[in-house]
Amino acid sequence: MLSGLPSTLWRVSEFEQRHRTESSMPAGFDGSRVMTSSLMGELDSLQRRHVGRDVVEVLAACRRAQEQARLYVRLDDLIWPITVFPHSGVYHSRHDLLRTFESGVRDLEIVAVEPSFETEPGQRERERSDIAEFFRPLRPALWSLAISSPTRGLLKEIAGTAAYRALRRLEQDGMVGSGAIGHAARRLHTEAASLRHVAQWPGMSLERAIRLLNALYLTSNLMVTRSHPRARPEPTTRFGLGTDGGPW
Repeated sequence: MLSGLPSTLWRVSEFEQRHRTESSMPAGFDGSRVMTSSLMGELDSLQRRHVGRDVVEVLAACRRAQEQARLYVRLDDLIWPITVFPHSGVYHSRHDLLRTFESGVRDLEIVAVEPSFETEPGQRERERSDIAEFFRPLRPALWSLAISSPTRGLLKEIAGTAAYRALRRLEQDGMVGSGAIGHAARRLHTEAASLRHVAQWPGMSLERAIRLLNALYLTSNLMVTRSHPRARPEPTTRFGLGTDGGPW
């Protein structure tokens, strides 16, 4: 584990050198926490499926395990240290992920996941003027990441034959969905639909529908029903699907 609380970004080469050096030290030498078996099992499953570097998949694993963790995220040639606290609904970072994700991301991956030895923030810690600005709401960042980052498809937990419905309006989580995806999110709050149907709504596509459903799941705002009359199998082909969400 990299010792200390990282306060800035690292170059990839610097991070790799630090990681090689400190990985050779005895486990627990710094009094760090041990990763829970629940989260470890989730991460092992991702590795077996060859998606262990996918940021959306790893954050979904932290969400399911409700386990805080320190993530090292490579964005272009920099490593971003981020600590997520799913139970509290916040993350700690010196840098605003929401603003970065909203500008669009393409070259993004997880390079390491470690147990966090930081104390889960209480109200007092969040109100301290010297650190309060670095504890940020988690849901808007997760939403923006899932909407803007490259997608491999639906997350495994929500894939397959299903109908979907949003549990809350985006505004209830302090988020505003714009364009076709925002309209689709509002429509899903009033009616259930399959992935195939969402992809056919005005302004939508298969890729945009996948991003939307993954984003709703990450923000704990998705109901998945396997036996609903509108449940349909997941589309098996993406012929012609481009990065801009073209026809399928």
